[in-house]
Amino acid sequence: MQRDASTVAHVEAYLAALPPASRTAMDALRAAIRSAVPEATETISYQMPAFRHVGRVLVSYGAFKDHVSLFPMSMAVIRAHEVELGDRHTGKGTIQFDLRKPIPATLVKKLVRARVAEVKARGAR
Repeated sequence: MQRDASTVAHVEAYLAALPPASRTAMDALRAAIRSAVPEATETISYQMPAFRHVGRVLVSYGAFKDHVSLFPMSMAVIRAHEVELGDRHTGKGTIQFDLRKPIPATLVKKLVRARVAEVKARGAR
């Protein structure tokens, strides 16, 4: 993975400011994303940590009071995985993960890989 020291420092600062439960969940979410797309570049987008790949923001993620969110930047990806997402709250481009439950790394990786495929398909057109 490419890492620009200044943007990674901003990501680290964002994470360092979080309360322990949020930081734990965000670290797990970050690791799952990184595992799914190791060649992506970390950045900050819309004041949240994000990963760039093939010239665009692929996904971002953020911490909130009672949950962390994955923003796959695609309602198509969310809709395609509705059954697997179960009762998790989803909204316009977001998937929420409750802080009291472990981050489902396998599901996160699947969502990120689906987003990568979507972005690559758009680029091939």
